Amino acid sequence: MAGIRDSIEMEKRRGPPIGRRSLLVGATAAGGLTLAWSLWPRDYAPNLTASDREHIFNAFLKIGEDGHVSVVVPQCEMGQGVTTLLPQIIADELGADWRTVAVETAPISPLYTNTLLVDEDAGTFTPRSGVPDFVADVRGWARREWAVRHAVMLTANSSSVRMFEGPCRDAAAQARALLMMAAARRWDANWEECDTQEGFVVHGAKKLRFAEVAAAAARLEPPPEPAYRAASADPLYGKEVTRLDLPAKVDGSANFAGDIRLPDMVYAAIRQGPLGATRLKGIDRKAGLAAPGVLYVVEHERWVAAVARNWWAANRALDRFAPVFETAGEPVSSQRIDTALKAAIKADGHRIVHRGDVGAAMAGRTRISATYSVAPALHAPIETRTATAAFAKGRLRVWVATQAPAQCRTAIARGAGLAESDVTLFPMMAGGSFDACLDHNVAVQAAIVAMQVKRPVQLCWSRAEEIMRDLPRPPARAKMVATLNAAGGIDALVARIAVPPATHEFRDRLFANTPPDVAQRAAAGSSDAVAVEGAASGYAIPHLAVDHCPADIGLPTGRWRGNADSYTAFFTECFVDEMAAYAEMDALSYRMAMLGDQPLLARCLLTATSIGGWEGMLSGSAQGLACHSMRGSHIALMATARPSEQGLQVEQLVAVVDAGRLVNPAIARQQIEGGLIFGLAAAASATTDYDGGVATARKLGQLGLPRLSQSPEIVVEFVESDRDPGGLGEIGVPVVAPAIANALYAATGRRIRRLPLTADPA
Repeated sequence: MAGIRDSIEMEKRRGPPIGRRSLLVGATAAGGLTLAWSLWPRDYAPNLTASDREHIFNAFLKIGEDGHVSVVVPQCEMGQGVTTLLPQIIADELGADWRTVAVETAPISPLYTNTLLVDEDAGTFTPRSGVPDFVADVRGWARREWAVRHAVMLTANSSSVRMFEGPCRDAAAQARALLMMAAARRWDANWEECDTQEGFVVHGAKKLRFAEVAAAAARLEPPPEPAYRAASADPLYGKEVTRLDLPAKVDGSANFAGDIRLPDMVYAAIRQGPLGATRLKGIDRKAGLAAPGVLYVVEHERWVAAVARNWWAANRALDRFAPVFETAGEPVSSQRIDTALKAAIKADGHRIVHRGDVGAAMAGRTRISATYSVAPALHAPIETRTATAAFAKGRLRVWVATQAPAQCRTAIARGAGLAESDVTLFPMMAGGSFDACLDHNVAVQAAIVAMQVKRPVQLCWSRAEEIMRDLPRPPARAKMVATLNAAGGIDALVARIAVPPATHEFRDRLFANTPPDVAQRAAAGSSDAVAVEGAASGYAIPHLAVDHCPADIGLPTGRWRGNADSYTAFFTECFVDEMAAYAEMDALSYRMAMLGDQPLLARCLLTATSIGGWEGMLSGSAQGLACHSMRGSHIALMATARPSEQGLQVEQLVAVVDAGRLVNPAIARQQIEGGLIFGLAAAASATTDYDGGVATARKLGQLGLPRLSQSPEIVVEFVESDRDPGGLGEIGVPVVAPAIANALYAATGRRIRRLPLTADPA
């Protein structure tokens, strides 16, 4: 127990990557800060490797003398199609033949820092409040500098195309210029009069394959500014080309962390105790080692791993080892979570959004209120956490799917007691993630086991372990209070949202390698603007306030597909529907009246209702609406749903999306359809209860996930646009639950204010 307390106190003393105090000190001594940081390198050379007769052009592109074009992708492929989208952007600008394009994963490098995400998720890296305005510029500069120098290559927030379209296009334009320069020298021509088409440099009737000039081109200096290709008659950008990862996934040759096979490799299974400040107390070593096929057992203060000739034997042996854990403090339970959320919403909160004067607007007027709640939401990817590790001659190699490779390598090095330079990380594709691969415990565990047994080890969590140790999307509770104007529209709205400050937990886990329970306790009570994102909706409400009421639920929580928008949209869209009913107005007309400042979202809403055949206030229509904007994209959804003897029956989902330019419409459609199904799963269930610090669910079948036969007809339409690309991976998730809830009200006259929708009313 003393060890646990010491660990907690030590972790509390650790600050965030860039704290308020350090920024204020930096602002006070800005000259010294600038001087000190200027000594760091400002330019970074590509750290790529090239095979024989392959030439590095820049950090994103290599071209071989056989004509292949190798595109370096710095984001984790987890089904979203990034290993096709970024190569498609590059191939289009380069003028390459799509049949010659290949992909490889980027090494860890500051050149691939996701600065867009760093700025958008500023609350993860620097405080959003409490810092004077005069240091705002220093704060933003320091945040980006810190991120670059720590190679924060995060894959999250639907940011891959939004962040890397520009850098990829620039890289392709520079490489294209070099190819044209090399060809022009052979022809004694002006390189600016050349062009590229389908893998050739062309000048009038003359043509040279990229392969013929790659070696010479790679030795030249590019022009100071990118020379972009003129519009093509048959561009790759915007075309539904075949995904580059599809053939390997279809024939099974695609490698995931669980597909790695090494000489003399053994297999490990792990058992971890209840959530919270848990320590391993003891095991029955004799009984466990007598299990068939068992070779080793590795004990850690927080877990025990059995190592065997195959994974099944290792997992079965854990029952014989019969590990005993002890947990300090009150155990996590569903009752404790609900109690904490109800208490938090009554306590003082932190005002995150303030528009107009809600106090004056509501004074002396009739207030209408409703309370909503959402349960924890699990990630439940197809691939459970898996990592393969090998240790030899003081160096460690690890194969794992990660959305933050630099931070994953740091976590492995610290856990294994090695220098980062002694750790080689091989980022793998993920079989789904939904932000679960921002947690690196499995990689650290595999490394420790491999070093202990001195053999290559593949560690795979069981499905039960995956569910029980998941860091779910946080549960939340909201009290929505409004007053209406003379026309029935919302004049003033206060949204009080009780939810854990999950951003602070995530930051401490990712950048300080803090254990989840320690991070959860340290974050308790903190203000977290990211935890209530999306609640300040696009509706033209004159007086609006959003309060974050931090809840200490005891359950460590994490990031999830759609993050806070996945529950704030449920609160807002359901409440707006209730206000429309209270005002005896059609839900479509009611929303449109408040979307005068959001023409793109309004267009999506009108189009969705036109396609879906909106029947307005017709009794029993079983139709519901929801709309939302996030990450530069807008979506409107019309759902048709009703209860049946088999439970919730969703018949149709009609979605209209404005996401700006689409690199690949087929992949865009896949992302929206996948997001809608993911949102449907969360609306129907995808959760678990907790009792005694342990999740009560153990299998996928217990999560109530929708089956193919239960999937509705899905109609997706995109609004043609030449805007910069918006995010697509998350936008489909937030609107599903409120649209279905509103449809159920239209069908039955009964409001359901709790997620999952199959639960009893709150």
